[in-house]
Amino acid sequence: MLRKIDTFLLCLLVTVGLASIMPCRGVGVSVFNTLAIIMIANMFFLQGARLSRRAVAEGITHWRIHLAILSCTFVMFPLLGMGLHRLLPGMLDGAMWTGVLFLCCLPSTVQSSIAFTSIARGNVAAAICSATLSNILGIFLAPLLVGLMFGRHASGGGGGIMPIVLQLLVPFIAGQVAQPWIGEWAHRHKKLLAFSDRGSILVVVYTAFSEAVTQGLWHRLPPAQIGRVVMMDTGLLFLALGLAYLAARAGRFGRSDRIAILFCGSKKSLASGVPIASVLFAPSDIGLIVMPLMIYHQVQLFICATLARRFARQADDPPVPVQGAGETCSRPGS
Repeated sequence: MLRKIDTFLLCLLVTVGLASIMPCRGVGVSVFNTLAIIMIANMFFLQGARLSRRAVAEGITHWRIHLAILSCTFVMFPLLGMGLHRLLPGMLDGAMWTGVLFLCCLPSTVQSSIAFTSIARGNVAAAICSATLSNILGIFLAPLLVGLMFGRHASGGGGGIMPIVLQLLVPFIAGQVAQPWIGEWAHRHKKLLAFSDRGSILVVVYTAFSEAVTQGLWHRLPPAQIGRVVMMDTGLLFLALGLAYLAARAGRFGRSDRIAILFCGSKKSLASGVPIASVLFAPSDIGLIVMPLMIYHQVQLFICATLARRFARQADDPPVPVQGAGETCSRPGS
């Protein structure tokens, strides 16, 4: 059965189309830039408010699986990106390669990683903690990795580490401080807050693509280039899935842990990536740079949804006894 079209994907496509037809100009640029900064800060504040300290404390004891997932996210992916760039330098132009390498530096998703792990009957508790920890560390590690890859050009549009601290980390810490008072309210209004999160991404995407369109985005990005980006993102995802699964088996993780490593270790976060890009890169470059990330986001949803359903069917099938097989699924804290 075909997966239902993601509403957020449609909103992204509409936003890109609107920015292409009616990009903001003049005073509107300053208005939308200010609005984007406010909404990004609000998004990270609410993330801090929603994050339960108890859940992190309980899950962080399963350190082996967290180390495996973080290694996939922040070590394996950058190495894959640099390796593909060295092997196939002419497949994409400079801006698209920057976008691919940038997405390799980003943290994992939270919601879809947990959702797919749950569907596949994996270790959900570990997925929650690892995906959350990935996003917290990503605030520091993503800019650091981008700096290592691109040198001084990585902060050309953002002025160094201070914008990261002021726009992302300070609101997150403020949310954690306010968590005892507003954490329960945040959990009761998940749909409203999800709308706020996605709305902030749409505002950033509209602002970035408006700037890019006025700079001649679609003249610089022919359809053939988009097709090659789709091929590159798909190949990158399959490589990440395969290597993550092999690493999990080599580490002798149980089935439920392998599933969590597979789904958390192969994802890249659009929700974190767009705000980080808006801080690290020049406004005129963001539209092109986030294009590979937007495409990867949709590719990972479709392929991982298919894999999750397959794992779920396997879990529902009666086990076939195999002589000498004694593997059991590990549980959180085992």
